[in-house]
Parts: sequence; structure tokens; C-alpha cells
Amino acid sequence: MVAAAGRRRRRCAAAILLVLPVVAVLASSSAAADGSFITWDDLSTPSAAAVQGGVKAASGGGARELDTIVVAQDGTGHSRTVQGAVDMVPAGNSRRVKILVRPGVYREKVTVPITKPFVSLIGMGSGRTVITWNARASDMDRSGHQVGTFYSASVAVEADYFCASHITFENSAPAAPPGAVGQQAVALRLSGDKTMLYRCRILGTQDTLFDNIGRHFLYNCDIQGSIDFIFGNARSLYQGCTLHAVATSYGAIAASQRSSAEEDSGFSFVGCRLTGSGMLYLGRAWGRYARVVYSYCDLGGIVVPQGWSDWGDQSRTKTVLFGEYSCKGPGASTRNRVPWSRSLTYDEARPFLGPSFINGEQWLRL
Repeated sequence: MVAAAGRRRRRCAAAILLVLPVVAVLASSSAAADGSFITWDDLSTPSAAAVQGGVKAASGGGARELDTIVVAQDGTGHSRTVQGAVDMVPAGNSRRVKILVRPGVYREKVTVPITKPFVSLIGMGSGRTVITWNARASDMDRSGHQVGTFYSASVAVEADYFCASHITFENSAPAAPPGAVGQQAVALRLSGDKTMLYRCRILGTQDTLFDNIGRHFLYNCDIQGSIDFIFGNARSLYQGCTLHAVATSYGAIAASQRSSAEEDSGFSFVGCRLTGSGMLYLGRAWGRYARVVYSYCDLGGIVVPQGWSDWGDQSRTKTVLFGEYSCKGPGASTRNRVPWSRSLTYDEARPFLGPSFINGEQWLRL
């Protein structure tokens, strides 16, 4: 009886995950437009009329008031660079502005500052629209100081209510061997609150995605790296993402920086797929109270049998939360996991299974 009830709960949970986007779309269609919520429209390509009208308005000197800003390397848009388009968004912006980035490889560093919320960065397909740079933590700035991991990011987002879709963020610095110093090379840093990425690619090797602070939702994205390629102290939900390892020996997926029991941060991976090369830890305890959970994930055979790392500090084994629930695949066996990781029950996993983990009901209408 108990086993049957457990199977019913698992089937029910899986069904909830599958229908969630449909239910959310229906909810958003009846909701009034509200800038404090992210909707599917914020992630979608603007209409041809809006784009053409915007270009015409720019020629008349009204570029700073545009709802759509077009980036095109051939000069047919408002800006030839992505940063140039971001610069056109007024400081203190209070309405959604879409930056449409036409196909091309944009070799530049980009920052969306904290003063410019409600920006959508929309590509024309993640394989066709690429923002790339090659900075590493050991690189020197103009004053002769190392830039550090934080400022190595090809794209840095510091504003709230940021969206991105159908675009690639890349750091093309050479791959770092295990143990290398100063070779961290961030493709994307997320430091704003209430951020959503949809069908984006985030490519790098060591420290690819700096999931720094804030609440973030990454849906159907591809994230590539080798060593701690998702790291930081944000509270983020990764749903339906592909995690692709390019490690040549050992590596790790997630490094949570959570340093106290009071911090409500951590990473939840739901319905994700792990592929690639090397031998990977599911997570490492960067912070003493690191929190990482995998649920309904398909884990390839590249997961090390013990699964998790205490970052060389055994005292952290008493305070971390490293959990797995209902995962599958050759890397999902928990038989040889470290004794301080957890095979979660449904009730224990439930807080991590959906948008409520990131308070999505307060800022998502999808």
C-alpha cells in the first residue's frame, strides 16, 4: 500500500512538471499586463512591424524612447554592437525594452547595469546569435591589476527583471587544466534579481556560469563547462536544461556558495540531462551550507560514484544539503554515494521541484 502510494505521488509530480508551462500560459493570457511579472511575451521576438517602426523612429531621433532596439552588424539596426544597444536604454527604465540581436558573432564584453531593469536580450537562434569574449581571471586591466573571476564575464547582468532567449553567451578562453590558477573564464554572470533565460546556450570551461545572487529561472538552456561550471550564491531553478561536460579528467557541475543556514540560496535541477566527458561531481561545497538538489534528472555515466565533494573540509559534511530524487541513467545510482548526501523522499524534494523554490508566483506569469 505504501509503495503504491509512493508510485502515485511520483506519477502525479511528474505530471505536474509536464503540464506546468501550459497551465502557466493560460494564467498569463487572462492576467493584465504588469511590468512586475515576466511573461512569454517578454521572451519572444518582436513583430516585424515593431522592429521596422522602431528603426524608422530611430532615424527621426527617438531612439531612446524605443520599446524595441535592433542590433545588426551591417548597420541596418540601431546599433552595430550589443553594448551600444544596452547603452540606449534610459537609466531608471521602468518598462520592458526588447533588444533584438540579429544573427552574427558579436565579439565584445557586455554589461547590463543595475540602473537598467526590464531588458530583454533576444537572439535569432542560439546557434546564430553569439556574444563571445575571452577574458580570464588572471588577465590584467588597464591599471595593471588582475580582473578576477567576477570581471572576466563576457556578459554581466546586474539589473533586475532581465530576460534572454535564443542566444549564446560564450567565453572562448582556452580550456583550463584541473588545478590551474587564474584560469577562471566566465561566459555569463547573473547578479540581478528575477531573471529568466529560455533556450539559451552558455558555453565555457572553468566557471562558465557565475550564478551570483538573486532568483533566476533557466528553462530549456544548454550549459557547458568542466570545473564548477555553475557556481555562486543565487537561488536558481534549472528546468529541462542540458548540462554538458567537457572535462578531460575530473570536474564538477555545481558549486554552491551558501555560507549560513539563514541564506535562502542554492541550485535546484529538475528534469535536466547530463552529457559529455570526464568524471564529474554533481556538486562541491564551496560554501559551508551549500545546497544542491537534482530531481527527475537523466544522469550520464560520467558522474563519479561518490557523487559529491566536501571541498576538502570534512566539517562541511555536517551542514551541506546535497540531495537526489527520482533520477535515472547510469550516473544516478546512489549505492556508492558519500554517506552525508541524501536520497530524498518526495516530501523532502517537493520544495525544490517547481517555481515556488524561487518565489516564482511573485514574478513569473508564463
